[in-house]
Amino acid sequence: MSETLQPPIWVDNVKLLAQLIADVESQTRVAVDTESNSLHAFREQVCLIQFSTINEDYLLDPLMFDDLSGLAPFFANPKIEKIFHAAEYDLICLNRDFSFNVSNLFDTMHAARVLGYKAVGLDRLLGEKFGVEMDKRHQKANWAVRPLKEDQIHYARLDTHYLFNLRDALENELREKERLSFALEDFTSACNVEKPKPARANGSWRRISARKDVSLRDLTILFELMQVRDTVAEKLNRPAFKVVADDTLLVIARNQASKKVDLSGVGLSEKQIRLWGDSFLEAVTRGLEAPLVKREQPKMPSDATLRRLEKLKAWRKKVAEKMEVESDVVLPKRYLGALSENPPTDIDDLKIIMKDSPSRVEKYGSQLVRLAGV
Repeated sequence: MSETLQPPIWVDNVKLLAQLIADVESQTRVAVDTESNSLHAFREQVCLIQFSTINEDYLLDPLMFDDLSGLAPFFANPKIEKIFHAAEYDLICLNRDFSFNVSNLFDTMHAARVLGYKAVGLDRLLGEKFGVEMDKRHQKANWAVRPLKEDQIHYARLDTHYLFNLRDALENELREKERLSFALEDFTSACNVEKPKPARANGSWRRISARKDVSLRDLTILFELMQVRDTVAEKLNRPAFKVVADDTLLVIARNQASKKVDLSGVGLSEKQIRLWGDSFLEAVTRGLEAPLVKREQPKMPSDATLRRLEKLKAWRKKVAEKMEVESDVVLPKRYLGALSENPPTDIDDLKIIMKDSPSRVEKYGSQLVRLAGV
């Protein structure tokens, strides 16, 4: 597919925003994407929202607006289909930053997964089907920096411009393989977005706390070190791992560093030691004296639950191999856990547990009751 594209409309003022809203609200379907600065900020934010209609491509600069609530009715309108590629993270970000709730979704990446495509990246799909080339180097760009470069703008608009053609091609294939109902049910489920935990939730510490090779005293010191690291990262508006890596902090904790030379020995640069060395050493001291932290203890499932889980996993793997898809296409993770922990007594019970996927109940219901039933 070769065509000369007109420049997208850059939306950075109230007048153009009103034009965008009027346009998307008049459509039956709109392609959408977002770009964030997750690799460049302590608390990431949506830095660009792309919209494509049949006639126009829009790049909305959310950094220029205090209020984008005027777009909320569009996203929530069940009569307008929103086409995304790999929607999950976009939906989380749109809800987190703007409280947008999306209905009537078509996710081209998930559609490709349901069809069994091995490569489901947008660049691969557009290249394979339409001969469109995308420069994926911009995926890791800092989208908060203005002005955007010309090649960034071109890349961003390609993320939505061809989604109509891709969506239609994939829908036809889903119908041919009789898998459209699976995909549509998954699209609906994907719209139920949970609020993400805040950046200061010490996610790294919680993951490390599950490791049995790290003592409770080391974890206590590590907790204090990460508190310091997160405070610095927030002040600099920089991702925590770009201040000091988790592994480096763990070595400091295990060595119980007491002098700046100890920090140098584990790989901190002269600049890092000069700026934050005293704070890290004070954190080690606090960690040595503080009450021991409690290790994260995940709830252990019962033996019966584990047996059901293994039977279901083995079954869905076998079915997935025949369909040439990933296992979670056959039975998504949310149902795998629910059926293992709360086994259905009959098909009516299964319909309640899997109420969001009646097509899977119809196709696999008797097998699932037999495998997971009490």
